Amino acid sequence: MFQIKASFDDRLEVKTSIERARAFFSDLHNFVELMPGVESITAGAGGVMRWLIRADVPVIGAMRAAFNVKQTENSPERLEWSPPQEEKKNLLRYSATFEDCGARTIIRIAQYVELRREHARDLHLLAGLVGEKILSTEMQKGVADMMRIFLGRARAKLEQAS
Repeated sequence: MFQIKASFDDRLEVKTSIERARAFFSDLHNFVELMPGVESITAGAGGVMRWLIRADVPVIGAMRAAFNVKQTENSPERLEWSPPQEEKKNLLRYSATFEDCGARTIIRIAQYVELRREHARDLHLLAGLVGEKILSTEMQKGVADMMRIFLGRARAKLEQAS
């Protein structure tokens, strides 16, 4: 099994109410608008949302992957999207946890991405040559950059509207 993995976990303190922060991170259009690489998020059958993400990978070039996710938690303190049970290739898990601190809200964002293929060539003809470790390292950098840019833009938008 050929696997490429990346994760991101960070906290963000924003001058806004918990309700506004939660509403912002609940609206998936904000991800398309503010996160580099997210080309679209569309609704599918059974509450599944399809995230189409484009990334530039060294040696391999631009790649697109579709990630099917389903909302697995929707409480006042936490939002979570996870892959449906039947998904075996492109796995994306995203969560946002909210903590009310008066005029500020602390938001903890976690994201996990994994691409699984039976053989490296099923992902890309050059994937086996580049290897899991290098591709995972590059994907880790890409995910971290995407999330940091997104969170910076999210903070600016939320604080601007407050």
